[in-house]
Amino acid sequence: MALPAQVRAPASAQAEPRNKTAWDRLRQHKLAMAGLGFIILLIIMALLAPVLAPADPNKQDLFMKLAGPGTPFDELGAGKYWLGADHLGRDVLSRVIYGARVSLLVGFVAEAIVLVIGVTMGALAGYYGGRVDRVIMRTADVLFAFPDLLFAIAIMFALGRGLINLFVALSVVGWAGMARLTRSQVLALKEREFVEGARAAGASDARVILRHILPNALGPIIVAVTLGIPGAIMSEASLSYLGLGVQPPTATWGSMIYEGRSYLRHAPWMSLAPGLMIMLTVLAFNLLGDGLRDALDPRTKK
Repeated sequence: MALPAQVRAPASAQAEPRNKTAWDRLRQHKLAMAGLGFIILLIIMALLAPVLAPADPNKQDLFMKLAGPGTPFDELGAGKYWLGADHLGRDVLSRVIYGARVSLLVGFVAEAIVLVIGVTMGALAGYYGGRVDRVIMRTADVLFAFPDLLFAIAIMFALGRGLINLFVALSVVGWAGMARLTRSQVLALKEREFVEGARAAGASDARVILRHILPNALGPIIVAVTLGIPGAIMSEASLSYLGLGVQPPTATWGSMIYEGRSYLRHAPWMSLAPGLMIMLTVLAFNLLGDGLRDALDPRTKK
């Protein structure tokens, strides 16, 4: 029996929740949007570092070493050390701005390599099973037996400092987790009707995996990538703090904290500024990851 017109919901109100996209749900997550806004600003800052930085990040002025925040560059007052100077007289603000380039580059590139290797290995293990699955998953189990940071330290110690070696270390450490996640998604999807239909239609294994399975497993993978980027940034900062990161004098947030450890009482700004940037960046990615998880969760779709 039809409801009276006065209590029947309007057609637009009934259709709106069903037509909601993941982006619509993400926009309703205020903390996730705040994190996304900060990440966009951070990317803009990194891209425009030569324009935004008030000084050359590697220029030394020993006469101005450990100058406090707000100290003029020279007697003419043409610019100031807004965040102070380090032990070599280098502008901390400029080094923080340029350090964003390294941190974001490591985060995005390392996680992209993890994505390619992990998704490939996980898809093969989950789809074919048997010996392929055992070899890949046992290799992953071996990697899981080592603490991530200690394993990365061992790799960097063996390969030496450098950005490329840093990518190698972080990708070797991180791909196993992505492979395990992808494998679980493939195992849940490969027996579904649409996959069986593709096989019956004569689709190759590669086409089934790339066109039918992986697109339906993207939600958890995207969330894992978003949450993996801050992990890579933290690992880079930790390795740089230990002297195993990027070669000096390249500015990185981790190396800046390492250089300022001996001056915490007299010049705390050397470590506080990069430390705060690491904290805010990791927090922003984590908030965005939480929002994406809620937006892409099928149980929240209406």
